Order: sequence, then structure tokens, then C-alpha cells
Amino acid sequence: MTTDRPGGGSQSDRPRRRELDSPVVTKTVRLLTPFVVTLGLFTMFHGTSSVGGGFQGGVIVAAALITVAFAFGIDQTRQWLDAAWLTGAAVSGILVFAAIATGALVFDRVYLDLTAYPVPKAVVYAIELVELGIGATVAATILVMFLALARGESG
Repeated sequence: MTTDRPGGGSQSDRPRRRELDSPVVTKTVRLLTPFVVTLGLFTMFHGTSSVGGGFQGGVIVAAALITVAFAFGIDQTRQWLDAAWLTGAAVSGILVFAAIATGALVFDRVYLDLTAYPVPKAVVYAIELVELGIGATVAATILVMFLALARGESG
């Protein structure tokens, strides 16, 4: 069905313009995404000393990449974000936590004793690594869910 528009032409004669076609949106997203991802990483790394942490930072990183998907196209983003990479990122948080928690056993200490590591400020570095792993897991999980929903998968 076509409808007449003021100024001539019909609605079906003109291609629909989407955000994907907007140079303002794509340039803005291209400019801001590195800063938003940096904010996400900052939030992850400073979760030990200020507000934030792995979960919040992971959500910020995922939101930045979802914004990229809306600006440049979900299919292009799906091709760019390899499923194997997302799976590896999702599993990395669990592996990092397991390695740090059980690493104390190597030094004849109890499970999750972060003071066992012979490194200055071992507790701070261990927690930051765990926060980074949590952030990677959260970001990858949110992205996998978003891409599955965008594709229309269920179950």
C-alpha cells in the first residue's frame, strides 16, 4: 500500500532511512566507543578502591559494543565478534578466578588466600585480575544474549 506524501512521491517509492545510514550516528559512535570501553575498563580495575567492579565494567563494555551494532549493523558486528572469541571471553572469568583461588595451594596455603603470592600488593593485583575476568564474562554473556535475541533465536 502506498500513501501520498506532501511534496510528491509515495511512501513505498522512497527507501526507508535508518540510523545505520546516518553519518552523524556512525561517526559519533566511532568517536565515542573507545572512550566508553576505556570507562568500562577503568570501572573494572578500580572496583577494589572505588565504586564499580567487574560486573559494572562488563556491562559498560557490552553496552558500547551493542551501540556499535546498532550504528553499523548487527550482522556486521556479529561477523566481527567471533563466537569462539565470545565463548573464550565468557569462560575466561571463571578460569581466572579458579587459577587465582587455587594458586594459593601451590604455596601451601589455604584456598583463596591471596596473601600467599610472593608479590608486593598481591591482594590488590589478584582482585583486579578477578574483576577483569568477571568483566570479560559479563560483557561476553550480554553480547551473546543480545546477538541471539537480534537473530531471533529462542531457547
